[in-house]
This record gives sequence, structure tokens and C-alpha cells, in this order.
Amino acid sequence: MKWKEQMHQLHAYQPGKSIAEVKTHHTRHSIIKLASNENPYGYSLKVDPVLKEFGGTLNIYPDGKASKLRADTASLLEVDPNQLIFTNGTDELIQIISRSLIQPGKNTVVATPTFSQYKHNAVLEGGEVREIPLIDGIHDLDRMLSAIDENTTVVWVCNPNNPTGTYIAIEKLWTFLKKVPNDVFVVLDEAYFEYVEQPGNTIELLEDFPNVMITRTFSKIYGLASLRVGYGISSVDIIQKLEAARPPFNTNVLGQMAAAAAISDQEFVKECFQKNAAEREKYYAFSLDNGLKVYLSEGNFVLIDFKWDGDEVTNFLLEKGIIVRSGKQLGFPTCVRITIGLAEQNERVREAIKEFIKERSING
Repeated sequence: MKWKEQMHQLHAYQPGKSIAEVKTHHTRHSIIKLASNENPYGYSLKVDPVLKEFGGTLNIYPDGKASKLRADTASLLEVDPNQLIFTNGTDELIQIISRSLIQPGKNTVVATPTFSQYKHNAVLEGGEVREIPLIDGIHDLDRMLSAIDENTTVVWVCNPNNPTGTYIAIEKLWTFLKKVPNDVFVVLDEAYFEYVEQPGNTIELLEDFPNVMITRTFSKIYGLASLRVGYGISSVDIIQKLEAARPPFNTNVLGQMAAAAAISDQEFVKECFQKNAAEREKYYAFSLDNGLKVYLSEGNFVLIDFKWDGDEVTNFLLEKGIIVRSGKQLGFPTCVRITIGLAEQNERVREAIKEFIKERSING
């Protein structure tokens, strides 16, 4: 087959292990999955009635414009509905942006480590990827600015960053964006925005910077990961351009219905935010008490540095029926990323970590 040359550099995305997969090998413990940053509280109760009322017209294509979801989202965010694009998760939106702007002879600027799909899609399109190392888990915005030149088309800023959870305040973002050439597209990936304790209204940045897009998702705090609905907010001109690269009927009818119901229940969002913040604090205190470094996170996960092989820690927890994500896969080889689960799940994780620390100290 006459593959693109860059295809030989790429591998399929490796998600966290599923509960079903682990059950086939580990049956001594009940299994909890805390590897994929899913919402342990599920989704809004307002979603179920909407799905039950679905008429079963599976032979009919969904609304390609996602009209109701578009109107409801625009109302909540107080933006023009034409400033929104809806996609099959934000993964597809990253793909659309890359396909539209990255090509051989052009470059894109990203932090490292960060969400892998920015680089993955840039390589697939044949562009140069300029990776700027994080400073203690935080974007080095000054070096990212220095990496921009006349051939730069896209700059990616994951905020909060995955996998560290670190957050860039809106004031720093404004200063950064002021220095970015206005013909360079800047993507602010805000998949975990709703978990941030003191977020600025980044949508206000769009008034000053029409070259910016904010991406968000219904997969995280809204708890609809399996229905795959993400969206972007930008200037009307940019949205019109990107719409031409969006596959028709890319968001399914059930996803649109569920997302519209979910976004109407901001009380559920607030409740999940509060519970997550409280449980996150427990991980901070636990890490401090046990001599572990934890990155201060504004997401629904924590990255803990064990100063030990991340795979070994992950496998130890797996034997206890706990699925987490090894930092080896994420650019932090001595770390483990743990989704913040229910209170009892988090306590079980911390007890298992204590066992790991005790065994390794005994074994030298």
C-alpha cells in the first residue's frame, strides 16, 4: 500500500484499560476505573427522560447543524450561535483544525508533555511539530512565543493541561495572545474548564483575539463521554471556514439530545465541581503526608510523582483492582495519573498507594 510517509511514525491512540478487559485477568478485587478522567458521578438526571422519549427514527440522519444544542449552548455562553462548531468529541475538532491549517512546510507549536492528539494530527498532515518543554508541569509561554515564525499556523494551549492539570490564568493568556501574530491560529483546549476553581471568562478573549478558538466537551463534567459531543467557540469567520472541513452529520442524534439536556442542568455541574474539588484536596494532603510530589491540578485528575517506574506503580494498583494511567505513556515516566473518583474509591486508591510505599521501602 502507498501509505503517507508519516504514517510509519504513528501509532493508534492507547486509551486506559477498560473494566471488562481487566476483569478477565484480575478477579480477586472489584474493579474501579480511574484512568480516563471520566465523571464518576455519571450525568444529569435530566438526560434520561430525553433519551427515553426518543422516537426511534434511526433511519433518519441527525440535524447536521445541531440546531437545538447550538441554540442552548449559545444561550448559556452568551455568544452568537454562528460562533459555535459541534464535533464528534473534541478529538474530531483537533483533527479538523489540523487538516485545515497544517501541511508540509508549515509548523505548529505545542507544549510537551500535553494531550497527544495535537502532535499526532500535525504529523499526519506532514507539518513540523515544535515541542516546548513544560516548566514544572506548566506551559512555558515565553518559549512558545519564541518558537513562532512566519510558517507557524497553529499554537495549542491545553488549559488545564493534560496530564499535569496545571492552569494558566486569564491575565497570562491575554499577555501571551497579545504577542502572537494575528495570522496564527491559537487553540485553547478547555476540556476540563468546568473543574477550574477560579476560571476567568476566556470567551471574553475572543473579542480582542479573533484568531483564537476555545474547545470544550460534554465528555468530562457533563458525563456523556460515550456519546461523543464536543464543540468549539471562535469568530464567525473562523467557524465558517472550519465548517467546510467538518464531516456532515458528524454528531449523532442521541448525543445532541443528551448534550442539550445536560447543559440545561448547571446545578449538576456545580455539584460535580464541588465534590471533585473536595476530593482533590484529599489527594494533596495525602501526597504531602507521604512524601510524594503531586502537581496542583485544576482538572478531575491528579498526577503524582512516585520517583519510581510508573508502569510498576500502575501494575501494583491493577493487582488491587484499580485502573490508573501510567505516566510512562504520558511523558512522565515516574508518575501516575489518577482520575478523582468517588470518595470511597479515592480512599481505596490511597490505601493501596500506602501499601506500595511500604512494600518498596521494605524491599529497599
